[in-house]
Amino acid sequence: MCGRYRLSRRKQIIEEYFETADWQDDWSPRYNIAPTQPVPVIRQNPKEPFRELSLMRWGLIPSWAKEPSGAAIMINARSETATTKLAFADALKHRRCLIPADGFYEWKRNLTTIPNAVTSAIHDRMPVILNHDAYDVWLDPGMQNVSEVCALLKPYDPSQMRCYPVSTRINHVANDDEACSQHIRLAERPYPLFS
Repeated sequence: MCGRYRLSRRKQIIEEYFETADWQDDWSPRYNIAPTQPVPVIRQNPKEPFRELSLMRWGLIPSWAKEPSGAAIMINARSETATTKLAFADALKHRRCLIPADGFYEWKRNLTTIPNAVTSAIHDRMPVILNHDAYDVWLDPGMQNVSEVCALLKPYDPSQMRCYPVSTRINHVANDDEACSQHIRLAERPYPLFS
């Protein structure tokens, strides 16, 4: 992922799209989701044949960490090196999840795979966006073939994305409304939203 993203869909739409069991928690659309905040994730129940939607804190807490504060800096992994980094290798093999998002913001910083044609003008990395037909393999707790899983970590089809500048409102995590992702004219300082 990147440093901020958007999930503007209602809970029912998320449940239907990802084919999850009913989620008891409430969810309101978010437009400026930041690291360490609670975010909805989709996981495969390891004992039952259904997907679960639940809230988790955004950021990886390594197994050796004594404090969860380290999660704020471990929000991105490079797909090319995730299998060799101690913090990410075990999670990649045993604890994969999907992070529902319908847009992300980029300030020309860390992302997770080589860019596609849409994102390369902004940054040399981009989030991994899985195709719907890859969800089952990615979430399967029995799939421990890391090579096969890593084959899914590639740039997303640029024809399915668009990029436009957004307001500097996105710089402040307290701003979490639809105005954060509205298209602005280039005369204003742009921060692109990919969707």
